[in-house]
Amino acid sequence: MPGKKIYFAIVLCILLVVGFLTTSFVSFYVARQSLEQQIAESTLPLTSDNIYSEIQRDLLQPIFISSLMAQDTFVRDWTLAGENDPEQIIRYLGEIQMRYDTVTSYFISDKTRNYYHPTGVIKQVSEDDPADFWYFQARDDQKPYEINVDHDTADRSRLAVFVNYQVRDYDGNVIGITGVGLSVNSVTRLIETYQKRYGRTIYFVDLEGRITLHGSGFGTSETLHDRDGIRAHATQILTSPGYSITYEDHGETYFVNSRLVPEFGWLLLVEQKEHIGDQKIETTFLINIAVSLLITAIVGIAAYLTIRNYQNRLEELASRDKLTGACNRQVFDLVFEGVAKSCKRRAEPLGVVCIDLDEFKEVNDTFGHPGGDATLKEVATTIRRHSRESDTLCRWGGDEFILLLPGLSRQEAMTKAREISDAIREHPVRFGRDNILVTVSAGITEYRDGEEFETLITRVDNALYTAKNAGRDHISVA
Repeated sequence: MPGKKIYFAIVLCILLVVGFLTTSFVSFYVARQSLEQQIAESTLPLTSDNIYSEIQRDLLQPIFISSLMAQDTFVRDWTLAGENDPEQIIRYLGEIQMRYDTVTSYFISDKTRNYYHPTGVIKQVSEDDPADFWYFQARDDQKPYEINVDHDTADRSRLAVFVNYQVRDYDGNVIGITGVGLSVNSVTRLIETYQKRYGRTIYFVDLEGRITLHGSGFGTSETLHDRDGIRAHATQILTSPGYSITYEDHGETYFVNSRLVPEFGWLLLVEQKEHIGDQKIETTFLINIAVSLLITAIVGIAAYLTIRNYQNRLEELASRDKLTGACNRQVFDLVFEGVAKSCKRRAEPLGVVCIDLDEFKEVNDTFGHPGGDATLKEVATTIRRHSRESDTLCRWGGDEFILLLPGLSRQEAMTKAREISDAIREHPVRFGRDNILVTVSAGITEYRDGEEFETLITRVDNALYTAKNAGRDHISVA
C-alpha cells in the first residue's frame, strides 16, 4: 500500500508538470506574437464599435425626445400665440418628464426669455448672466441641437446632460430652445457598465479636448492635454473622426482607439493597458514555471500525506454501525469536523441532538437481544425518516444516538427532536407478534464557533441527563 501511495503522488506530479509546462510554453509564444497586433487592430476597434452601438441605444433617447418636442406643433402654436396660458406648457413639460423618466424638461421662449419648467416659470434668461450663456449659444448655433453637461437650473446641486434643441416657427426662425436632461450619474453608471463589460477605460471628450464624461477611478485630468502620455497625440485625436495610437506612460504601454459620435459632437475614447510587454511576457513565463514547480511539489506532497493519513484512519475504523446503518463513533469525529467547517463558512447554526431510548434494558430483558436489536434498527430508521439529507445520524453508544442538524438553531433543533420523539412514541416496534412501545429522551444544544468537540459532547450529554432525570419521554435544552 505505501508503494501505491508514492506511485500515485509521482504520477500526479508528472501530469501537473507536463500540463503546466505545456500551457506556459504555448501561452508564451502565442502572447508574444499576437498580443499587440490583436489589441491595436482588432480588439479595441471592435470594442469601440460595440460601445458606440450601445450608446446609440442607451443615450440617444434624450435627443429623440428633444427633437419631438421641438417639432411639436403645440409648442410652436402656443409660443406664436403669445404664451397666454403658461399652465399649458408647464403641464406639457411635466407630462414629458414623467412619461420619459427624465430628470428635467424645459422650454425657453426667445421672445419673453421665460424659462418654463414642470414646476413653473423659474426665471428669465439674460445675456448678462454667465449661467445663461448656454441658451444663447444653442440659439445661435448652426446645428439644430447641442449637448452639454451643466448644473440643472431648477436644482443647482444636480449635474445633468442636457440636449438643447432649437424650436423654429413655420418660416424657420428660432423662437426658443427646448429639451430634456439626463442625470450625469445615470450616464456615469452606463459608462461603468460598459467598462465592466468590456474591461476597458471609457471616456468622452469634446472637440476642444475637454473630458466631458467618464466613469469612477478615472483620475483628475480635465482635458486630453492634462493626461500623461496621451497629450502628445491629443491634436491628432481631436482632428480625426477615428484614430488609433499606442503610447507609453510610466513604463507601461497603452492602446487607445477614438471615434467620433456625431450625434453628440464628442469623441469616444476606449483605452486599454497592454496586459504584458515582451519583457513582461518572458518574466511572467519564468514566474509561471517556478510557481508551477512549487505548486506541483506542494500538491504532490499534500496528496501523498492526505492519502496516507485518510487511508490509515479508514483502515482502522469501520465507517458504519452494522446494526443501525448510522455512522459509528469514530467516523462521526471526521463527519462533525466537516459539517462544523461548512456551517462556519456559510454562517449557519449547527444544532446537535443526543437521543437515548428510555428503559432500554427492560426491552432486552423482556424480548431478548433480538428484540432490542429490532428496536434499535426501527428507532434509527424513524430518526432518518424525519431527518433531512444534510443531517447526520451517529450511533454514539449502546442505545444512544447523536444527530447533527446543520442550518438549525437550538430552538429549531428542539422542534425537530420533538417531531422525532412523537413519531417514535406513536409507532411501536413490531417484533414477531408483539408491539414494543418505545419512548426516547433527548438533550439538545447548539455548536458554538471554535469550541472543542469534547466540550460540545459534554454539554449535550448534560442536557440528556437532565431530560432522563425528569422521567421518560422528556427533552432538555442546554
